[in-house]
Amino acid sequence: MKREEQAKQAERRRLKGGRLLLKSVAMAEVARCCAVSRPTVLDWKRKLEQGGLQALRNATRGRPARLDQSMREELAQLLMAGARSHGYATELWTLPRIGKLIEAHFGERFSISQVSRLLAAMGWSSQKPEKRALQRDEKAIRQWKAKRWPALKKTPHKSDAPSSS
Repeated sequence: MKREEQAKQAERRRLKGGRLLLKSVAMAEVARCCAVSRPTVLDWKRKLEQGGLQALRNATRGRPARLDQSMREELAQLLMAGARSHGYATELWTLPRIGKLIEAHFGERFSISQVSRLLAAMGWSSQKPEKRALQRDEKAIRQWKAKRWPALKKTPHKSDAPSSS
């Protein structure tokens, strides 16, 4: 199930619980009807008393993001500029390099796993560079494999074959 659908489902559950609480239904019964724990219902009750059903509608989960959407867009632009433009010898972006970039530009320190999750949330995926030299001569390699390699390859002679006795 997508995250948006889960959020809508959770909101419907909170609102149902809030309406039951407004009807003075016991907290244990609300917990059973909404398939949540009693401490969750207690939390809903507190929010309901402070801000009514609207407080339950706007519930957010987890910590707020340390990089908001505009910062993420700026990070994407920094990454698109390339690693060399940020002082690295190669264009290869690694998670530690990106972590240092985030700390330098936004003042936020992220662990390697947090950087990985952040990039995934931004729609970026890890890429492995090709391990082939830029100077490769494919034609010369094909010729070498066809002509020279068979001559160098060792083949066992019948006399060198291990005996089965």
